[in-house]
Amino acid sequence: MGFPAINGNTKVCGLFGWPVEHSFSPAMHNAAYQRLSLNYTYVPFNVHPASLPQAVQAVRALGLAGVNVTVPHKQAVLPLLDQIDAAAQMIGAVNTIVNVDGKLVGYNTDGSGFVKSLIEGARFAPKNKTALILGAGGAARAVAVQLALSGLAGLYITNRTPARAAELAEHVSRTTGVQAVALPWGHDLPADIVMEVDLVVQTTSMGMSPHIDQCPDFPLTALHAGQLVCDLIYNPDQTAFLRGAAARGAATLNGLGMLLYQGVLAFELWTGQTAPVDVMREALLKQVAERRE
Repeated sequence: MGFPAINGNTKVCGLFGWPVEHSFSPAMHNAAYQRLSLNYTYVPFNVHPASLPQAVQAVRALGLAGVNVTVPHKQAVLPLLDQIDAAAQMIGAVNTIVNVDGKLVGYNTDGSGFVKSLIEGARFAPKNKTALILGAGGAARAVAVQLALSGLAGLYITNRTPARAAELAEHVSRTTGVQAVALPWGHDLPADIVMEVDLVVQTTSMGMSPHIDQCPDFPLTALHAGQLVCDLIYNPDQTAFLRGAAARGAATLNGLGMLLYQGVLAFELWTGQTAPVDVMREALLKQVAERRE
């Protein structure tokens, strides 16, 4: 019959977003279910913002195992859930819902997926390290909170709109107890701080395809060997920002690992099984390659 062999016992997972046509998640999750011979299937659902409450109720009504939540629903879904994981509460966004016997529990695997990608992809553990984050949007918030919860010693945040950097820095300091400091944007960044941090994370969309020549204003000359520089963009796989960091001797990492591991962690929450990471990575890489053609 091939895969998936849908029957009365099939557990359904899915994705709520608007739109969802671009998502790599169905291929990644369904490849994992097939490899482990799990009677699960993953389906993308185009959920208009006005229909989100009904869609969340349908998770209960239809007995879905759980869903991922993506733009623009990650914040709006919070009041519709029965329970929210502590990290997701601090981040203020949910990207994974688990149906536990009709009780809907929200998690955020974006931040934890990023930290997992640091450990697995760069052998970098955040504990007792310092970091600088460029940007103050949703991705930056998830990364900042999870880094702090992972034992970060200190955090700096810079954003083109200074008030947003200050708000995120205050939020991280208040909710996690890790001191976060807002800094000026661009070439006004203090070079000594850029030089001293262990990790730099670029969370804005600057440099994403097709605008591959764009690069955030940043004192790249202050970077050096021994630092890790990450860009959450994965198309292209090496942004202008990462190329500039590599030219200064820094180690670099793109955002593909974050995308992979947020899915890995969601898979494990839904199934209780150890995810076949290599299978999910292969499916993801295939999807990314096809999208670039």
